[in-house]
Amino acid sequence: MTDRALAVVRAGALTTVQDLGRPGHAHLGVPRSGALDAPAAALVNRLVGNVPEAAVLETTLNGCAVRARSTVTVAVGGAPCAVTVDGRPAAWGASLWVPGGALLDIGPARSGVRSYLAVSGGVAVEPVLGSRSTDLLSGLGPAPLTDGTVLPLGPPVRAHARADVVPHPAPPAELVLRVTLGPRHDWFTAAAVRAFTTHPYTVSTASNRIGLRTEGPALMRAVPGELPSEGMVLGAVQVPPDGRPVVFLADHPTTGGYPVIAVVHPADLPATAQAAPGTPVRFVAVRRRA
Repeated sequence: MTDRALAVVRAGALTTVQDLGRPGHAHLGVPRSGALDAPAAALVNRLVGNVPEAAVLETTLNGCAVRARSTVTVAVGGAPCAVTVDGRPAAWGASLWVPGGALLDIGPARSGVRSYLAVSGGVAVEPVLGSRSTDLLSGLGPAPLTDGTVLPLGPPVRAHARADVVPHPAPPAELVLRVTLGPRHDWFTAAAVRAFTTHPYTVSTASNRIGLRTEGPALMRAVPGELPSEGMVLGAVQVPPDGRPVVFLADHPTTGGYPVIAVVHPADLPATAQAAPGTPVRFVAVRRRA
């Protein structure tokens, strides 16, 4: 029987298995998780013919390298990077045929942060609560990859996309995040709310899958003390004691006691996955829809 698996040769800084996540379990303290750049993950899955729910690999900054144990069709997208098969240059953003035994190397991101690898059939690790995603906060799902990890693959699919050019959005030179103020913006001074929506911030090196941390003006509180823990949603902009906003991402905690000054619109969140440290950030307040 054909050995449908990938052997990890170079795990990189942080490479995890991700799919659409496990929504609906916040009442159990379980975050949604899933691919941070969901459109990029969906595109590479489409290129190899997978269903949207198929699990992919999400790399961070310096890529990874895997050896195919059988012939597979793959696609690499997300952050632009060099791709090689047994040392020979291969296409990024297109479906590739990788022979059994060949080494597929995904190089460091040339811009952006996270690249995505889809393999025909999907990564078939055991699902937990309906998802194969690695959750860095709760520890659910498979552990981040290490050298020597062997990843099982699902049955191959026959049809996959044939395209000479596939459009990928470029990583942001400036991250513009539309926000709806509240529910706790009244815990901040009027000057702090103005600073939040008018002054530039930058992406901090401390950012991760749990939250995008920012550097910039500290937001002064109008109300002292702390809140009792309350529910947190994806995209919530929480302000910890240092006054610098933190945007909650896929592996965010489901509750928190620091006030949430605003919530980022869902359509703007995928770009946060590709915002490298030092990227300028602007929060733009928009009216709440009726």
